[in-house]
Amino acid sequence: MKLAGTRVLVAGAGVTGRSVTEALTELGAHVTVTDGNADRLAELDGLGATLAPGLDTPPAGTELVVTSPGWRPTAPLLVAAAEAGIEVIGDVELAWRLGQERERPPAWLVVTGTNGKTTTVGMLESMLRAAGADAVACGNVGFAVLDAVRAGHDVLAVELSSFQLHWSSTLAPRASVVLNVAEDHLDWHGGLEAYAAAKGTVHARSSTVVHNAGEAWSQRLADEYAPEGARRVGFRLDTPRPGELGIVEDLLVDRAYVADPVQGAEELATLSDVRPMGPHNVANALAAAALARAHGIPSAAVAEGLRAFTPGAHRAVVVDEVDGVRYVNDSKATNPHAAAGSLLAQDGVVWIAGGQLKGASVDELVAGVAARLRGVVLLGVDADVIGAAVARHAPDVPVTRVDPGDHDPMTSAVNAAHALASAGDAVVLAPAAASLDMFRDYAVRGEAFTAAVGALRRERLGDGG
Repeated sequence: MKLAGTRVLVAGAGVTGRSVTEALTELGAHVTVTDGNADRLAELDGLGATLAPGLDTPPAGTELVVTSPGWRPTAPLLVAAAEAGIEVIGDVELAWRLGQERERPPAWLVVTGTNGKTTTVGMLESMLRAAGADAVACGNVGFAVLDAVRAGHDVLAVELSSFQLHWSSTLAPRASVVLNVAEDHLDWHGGLEAYAAAKGTVHARSSTVVHNAGEAWSQRLADEYAPEGARRVGFRLDTPRPGELGIVEDLLVDRAYVADPVQGAEELATLSDVRPMGPHNVANALAAAALARAHGIPSAAVAEGLRAFTPGAHRAVVVDEVDGVRYVNDSKATNPHAAAGSLLAQDGVVWIAGGQLKGASVDELVAGVAARLRGVVLLGVDADVIGAAVARHAPDVPVTRVDPGDHDPMTSAVNAAHALASAGDAVVLAPAAASLDMFRDYAVRGEAFTAAVGALRRERLGDGG
């Protein structure tokens, strides 16, 4: 990929834009960066690029546009580039092309889906490292995949969003998986079918296509997008069939990467090796194992990797126990499908929910967990939408709404949840919605929950309790 002397426009000056700008200028490209936020753009001063705020058309002579993943295809600048015949790619596509120029290109093991991506990629990285591989988790996890390629790592455990996949046209992973698909980002893609299609493209040039045999979209996208000749590997939460990974009693078992899948099987790990517990995380572990095995990782490293894996913050983390009630922070559950995993892992739950639903329906979620609900505490802009669903599907469950003008809404929510819970219950922050109506991001929301639980403990048990 000839970049020296090429005139490239970078759309977006955030984390991705900085990574792309640094890589392109290092390779000798003539780079212009544009962003509607002048302050953010100014942060790239000194990188050797021309800074041009608020462009709606590419500068004359532009030969390539590299866009940040959040930019929609309908953005005037990107539309103008396409109409002018200028190729538009994303940072992931750029990383792939640059990696292919290495003497030994890195192996890409790619994870996408609505939920579970970060946990699966973390498990996968841990398995790869347990086998001694020079591997790193990257992509939509805070470490840009372009930076991982430039750093020279041999194996990339890559989390990709639907946005990133939309702008990737030649990516050909060694193995790929779509974990699941549920309503999310419909405002960006325009509908569920388009959103799912963006996810499915991860398989289009993959050598090994992994799918969740218990999830209809995962199965469908593998069927539709797997290229001819690709290896197909399924996983399921019960006894695996030949060519699959699954569960036998308390064991994670492989019947795909063995000499005789019909008669043979290989033990990979035990259920107790999987953390956090819950069926959704067992599925994540099986997906990670399927990708790791596609790279030739031995079974012992799968078990060792799972035991060494540290779950990410704000993902079904037990914060504390007060008066016999567990408090679980799953602020990362930013859509209904994600929230279901945490709620279904509890027998009795007081649910703290609310925020920006982004057009997603919560009826299926509420109906599925209604029997477990002991109470619901609602906050955020779409609290009434969730409240209406609770009224339809769990009319006897008490509901408390936090006043929109409350100066400390999470403390009020935790205190209200405590009043609804009994010993043996769990109070679970699983908002099923985005956080930006009230908090800077899901992490700040989770930190507010943790702080509120800490204040509750001090109030109930004393500072040394």
